[in-house]
Amino acid sequence: MPQLVNGKWVKGDVAASEMKDGAFHREPTRFHSWVTSDGRSGPDGQPALAAEKGRYRLFVSYLCPWASRTIAMRNLKGLEAIVGLTVAEPVLGEDGWTYDQPVDAGGHVGEIRYHHQLYTASDAHYTGKVSVPVLWDMKEGRIVNNESADIIRILNSAFDDLTGNRLDFYPAALRTEIDRWNDPIYARVNNGVYRAGFAKTQAAYDEAVFGLFDMLDQLERHLAQNRYLAGAYLTEADIRFFVTLIRFDAAYHGVFKCNIRRIEDYPSLSNYLREIYQWPGIRESVRIDQIKRGYYGIRHVNPTGIVPAGPVLDFDRPHDRNRLRGLGVFTR
Repeated sequence: MPQLVNGKWVKGDVAASEMKDGAFHREPTRFHSWVTSDGRSGPDGQPALAAEKGRYRLFVSYLCPWASRTIAMRNLKGLEAIVGLTVAEPVLGEDGWTYDQPVDAGGHVGEIRYHHQLYTASDAHYTGKVSVPVLWDMKEGRIVNNESADIIRILNSAFDDLTGNRLDFYPAALRTEIDRWNDPIYARVNNGVYRAGFAKTQAAYDEAVFGLFDMLDQLERHLAQNRYLAGAYLTEADIRFFVTLIRFDAAYHGVFKCNIRRIEDYPSLSNYLREIYQWPGIRESVRIDQIKRGYYGIRHVNPTGIVPAGPVLDFDRPHDRNRLRGLGVFTR
């Protein structure tokens, strides 16, 4: 994949640091500032900016599951009029994430066409992968945070005083249970599909794909008895898991060779997927056509670039999750 090297965009397969012994290793994110209601430091002492209407913007792609987490949380928290949204084209080319029209990035930056311009505006000598999502400060013209796990927690609480929306997707009472699921789901499912799809040796692929399906089997058993991952309440753990599930049969099963089973073959997972999709605000974060175009457009795993006609997916079908105890979402 192309990337920035000392602030210069370099085309070609230069992101070799993500491959080790034929296995894919995701590069860590670099920008971890926070937004809080009053500008006081973040939960772990991170430098923070104050919440303001119209100051911040999410730069995302509907292709990317990490970005889709933030779109979903923005919708769930009713932040459409508070935090802006700019969507990149779904197919990654030699110029990386690209916007079909010039976008005003505010501050000293002005108009951009390429996502990597946000990175060099924030760090003129940046070297590394250029990813979505980005939480961007329109006033100062810089990246606040580019870690999706951080961004969804920022959106979960920072703007509550502006909106009056007190839904809490990371409630203190459930944090231990939420974190208990987040960690293995990230390693074996969210990132596991990429480790399978980008593997360059049989051993690396086998390790990833069997670990992925072992985890899906565990989750199937858990969700047969529990409405949501942390019990009776919908939390950020469900949103983080959902973004991989919704892409699975459409893309990962085919292009990433994650084909031992489909999600549709799991009774509990498939019903759970449909329930989450049908939550107000969630279906609007999903664009299956863009997901398929983007993943099947990754030429080093699908050299022809042909996008398959199927599968036929109907996420609006009724689900059976009402048989399990559900209490909605925590409120502060």
